[in-house]
Amino acid sequence: MIRQLRPAMREFLAKETTGGYFLFLAAILAMVVVNSPLAGIYSGLWQTPVEVRVGALEIAKPLFLWVNDGLMAVFFFLIGLEVKREIIEGELSSFDKAGLPIVAAIGGMAIPAMVFVGINWDMPANLTGWAIPAATDIAFALGVLALLGNRVPVALKVLLLAIAIIDDIGAILIIALFYTADLSMMALMLGAVAVVALFLLNRLGVMRVAPYILIATILWVCVLKSGVHATLAGVVAALAIPLRGQGEGQSPLKHLEHILHPWVAFMVLPIFAFANAGVDLSGISVADLMAPLPLGIAMGLVVGKQVGIFGFAYAATATGLVKKPEEISWLQLYGLACLAGIGFTMSLFIGTLAFGDGAQMEQVKLGVIVGSLVSGLLGYLLLRMSGQVTREPVSAQPAGG
Repeated sequence: MIRQLRPAMREFLAKETTGGYFLFLAAILAMVVVNSPLAGIYSGLWQTPVEVRVGALEIAKPLFLWVNDGLMAVFFFLIGLEVKREIIEGELSSFDKAGLPIVAAIGGMAIPAMVFVGINWDMPANLTGWAIPAATDIAFALGVLALLGNRVPVALKVLLLAIAIIDDIGAILIIALFYTADLSMMALMLGAVAVVALFLLNRLGVMRVAPYILIATILWVCVLKSGVHATLAGVVAALAIPLRGQGEGQSPLKHLEHILHPWVAFMVLPIFAFANAGVDLSGISVADLMAPLPLGIAMGLVVGKQVGIFGFAYAATATGLVKKPEEISWLQLYGLACLAGIGFTMSLFIGTLAFGDGAQMEQVKLGVIVGSLVSGLLGYLLLRMSGQVTREPVSAQPAGG
């Protein structure tokens, strides 16, 4: 199925699909370690202090935060590259293509947040986590789709990818607007200078990636010190990378995407999962899951995503605002809405921003894992029942594929 897509999209889906398996294995490994005699070593590892000093400039954080603030900035940089490419020449380049995923993604962010707030309304300390169930983990979701093989149409995979990218844009805006600490104006001004320098390189037609990476690193340090979450530096830097190069096939943006995809899929995200997914299951009961925080997250992912994505898509299609691809059935669209409830990576990440690494974070992990697991299983079963095995036409394979 994937061979029918243009090369950039085909490569993206292939790596995201395989990366989903690594992500799953890393999460399982974290759960096993935390519930074994190695739990103390696991905890001590992520609390190991790591310090970088250059003259008077010092960055000192536990290893856990180097993963969440540093490695995840690379992940967000890749997201920024993908978003720019899709908006300019991909699945989000026109309303005909982007209408359905935009409407579905809006519903898929708004309704889960409302479900969470409704369940936690009487718990003010929990309300900062309202955005946790609004996220979708594209690597996990595509991994589940891969298990279905050619039982699902290519259009469904592309639609899921487009919804997840718009979801990522929403998550970026949420982090920037709602999860920002006390601001350092000096660091922000220095960061603004770095941003101007990046876009000046773009306007001057600089095609080498090294100057962009150097200034992006400076921007990351400034944003880290400013109080704005450091991962946003990755997104801003990515938007300055030129998409179109000086010759055929020479695109700095696509070149960076090609280089970064395997590192993010097979190293950055699995390390993040291993650092964040460990939940101590000893003594956990049904009553623990019924607590407002984990229940709000799980219900937001399972119920909110289904209602939001499918409900908004159906209403927009019924009113003629958007068109549903003919090759996607309504049952398959509902199965996709269920799969989008796999929030894992982004949900855990937003959880760390909302609650740090305290006791509430353990409840966040429980809610995210249960909600993502139920969503994944339900989506898989629905799509397996709804799809027929189809054969690809011989002509679908591109030359040299």
